[in-house]
Amino acid sequence: MDFNVKKMVKDAGAALSRAIQLTEEKLGTSEKTELDAYFENLWSRAENTKNFTEKIVKNTEAVLIPNPGNRIEDYIYEKIEKQRPSRLSNLEYLGMDMVEAGTVLGPGTAYGSSLIKVGQWEQKLGQTERDFIGSAGMCFTQPLRKFLETEMKTIIKEKNLLEVKRLDLDACKNRVRKARSMLGQPTAERELRIAQSEFDRQTEITKLLLEGVGSSHAAHLRYLYEFVETQARFYSQCTTIMTDLQRELTSLSSSPSVSPTQNNTIPDDMKKAKSIYDYTAKDSTELSLKANEVIYIKEIQNSDYYLGKNSKNNQGLVPKAYLEVIT
Repeated sequence: MDFNVKKMVKDAGAALSRAIQLTEEKLGTSEKTELDAYFENLWSRAENTKNFTEKIVKNTEAVLIPNPGNRIEDYIYEKIEKQRPSRLSNLEYLGMDMVEAGTVLGPGTAYGSSLIKVGQWEQKLGQTERDFIGSAGMCFTQPLRKFLETEMKTIIKEKNLLEVKRLDLDACKNRVRKARSMLGQPTAERELRIAQSEFDRQTEITKLLLEGVGSSHAAHLRYLYEFVETQARFYSQCTTIMTDLQRELTSLSSSPSVSPTQNNTIPDDMKKAKSIYDYTAKDSTELSLKANEVIYIKEIQNSDYYLGKNSKNNQGLVPKAYLEVIT
């Protein structure tokens, strides 16, 4: 590589001069060009936006992925632009262990079959959680992080350049004040005009970028709404899954004391009902019906279903809306 030694020395000298100038400003021995109040307000809002966005992203990711090691691993894979490895959730691991325990302890026993059933539903819950984490990342944390790494970095870069232009401008002002000979005065004034022009131009560029933070807030508001919708959908799915699990466990534990096929009397804990419409069972836990079929029903914890038993001694859940209670 070719090095421009003169340029390097010149840049190093300029950097040293600016460092000395900053020190003098802090000590109050040198004047400083102040930016207008409007610009300062814009910069303050941009700084607050950056700081709080960083906190929100960090805390949201901590909620979505509590394991800090996993977060670091995901960040590394994102930076090297490689697909991160598939990772099961804690709920899925719990479900797998429950299914294995139920299989070993005896799927034919009440405890073993319940373990298997709960384990299967915990795995569903874990998969739903993983889907939520992915959706929340796409609609909320990733756009916010992109804002920090693109727009905010550009603003900070231009603001730093503006500070350099401001230091150069103040240095030129000092040179004009110190110029004593008529020969040096015109040169110093010309350099001052150039520095002032560059400072004004950089101020306008930075100001335009800072004004754009308002548009970023509008986009962030949209991300926030999408995050809330995603979270609400996730909790609704969790409620549905757990309600289904409760229904499954109820069907496993419920058993009529008297079978309708043993005599023609109605069991003490059951009522007689007639189906109004045909009904096809959605899964093995439900009971299919034909229109006008008479069955025995029993109240369970789920307010939308009865536990039904037909003349063939088949048992399952039946929607209340399909039945007319006879007695």
